[in-house]
Amino acid sequence: MIRARLAVGWGTGILSLLVAVSAQAYDVVEVQHGGTIEGTVTLDGAVPEPKGFNLITFPDPQYCGRISNGRGWRLLHDFVVGPNAGLKDAIVLLEGIEAGKPFEVSVPLIEARDCMFQPFMTIIRNGHAVEVINMDPVMHDIQGYETSIEAGARVLFNTPLVMNHQHQRGNLHAMHNHAPGKSLIGPIYLNKGRRTFYMQCGFHAYMESWAMAVNNPYYALTDERGSFSIDHVPPGTYQLIVWHPQTGPGVTRTVTVRPGGTVVEQVALTAPKGSRSAFKVMDNPRFGPETLGYPVDIQPLVEHQH
Repeated sequence: MIRARLAVGWGTGILSLLVAVSAQAYDVVEVQHGGTIEGTVTLDGAVPEPKGFNLITFPDPQYCGRISNGRGWRLLHDFVVGPNAGLKDAIVLLEGIEAGKPFEVSVPLIEARDCMFQPFMTIIRNGHAVEVINMDPVMHDIQGYETSIEAGARVLFNTPLVMNHQHQRGNLHAMHNHAPGKSLIGPIYLNKGRRTFYMQCGFHAYMESWAMAVNNPYYALTDERGSFSIDHVPPGTYQLIVWHPQTGPGVTRTVTVRPGGTVVEQVALTAPKGSRSAFKVMDNPRFGPETLGYPVDIQPLVEHQH
């Protein structure tokens, strides 16, 4: 079993996922005649429609509606695809490297801001932390899951992320020029072999964030064009893994990096087909703000989604 601890101090406003993993050892050495792996990850197929969430069916519809489509719906764009089908936020990593360039230990930060987890995708180092802070004047319920294709999702924790009282609650035009909010503390346990971590808000289902744990610094996250580059790779043969949380198990290839050479890989991930969610945007008076029985004016003051 891989042990982990979810640790947060009341004065820090930080939610830390500390994963104590029996991962492979990694040594920092000078890389002689290192090579480069670069390329593009594309989406093969039609871009799925964003998931739609009717804001009046969740708490805080006015505040969370600061990002919405102008008709009372929040959209979850979990596929960001460029003009040439380039797929953003796909993880590209190399397996089998036990020594090489320095492995940065910076701790990634996830913010709950305007009822959205940012960023959508995070890469963490095994044995290190990920921080989660609340910038909103509303409470979030942080639900964490470890996931795998073979065994599905397993609940790790369910804990409140208290509202940020420094934000001007009630002022829908207020900006986030304040310090982070506070969190709680609790234990969690990750099963051996699981590397993906999924987080959702139990109050606002449209808040999602994904993370993958890596054992070496040879990884990249694709940009808006789907491009990636991994440099200073020690010469050798490795497994190249490309993964996006919404396209299934991903793609694995064997690549050989020669001294000072460049390997170019074009990888296509298959777009999911059919309905991915029970939530679909529809204009129906029975699901409008007036059904609440009191005035609710939902305005996309931060972002008008399309």
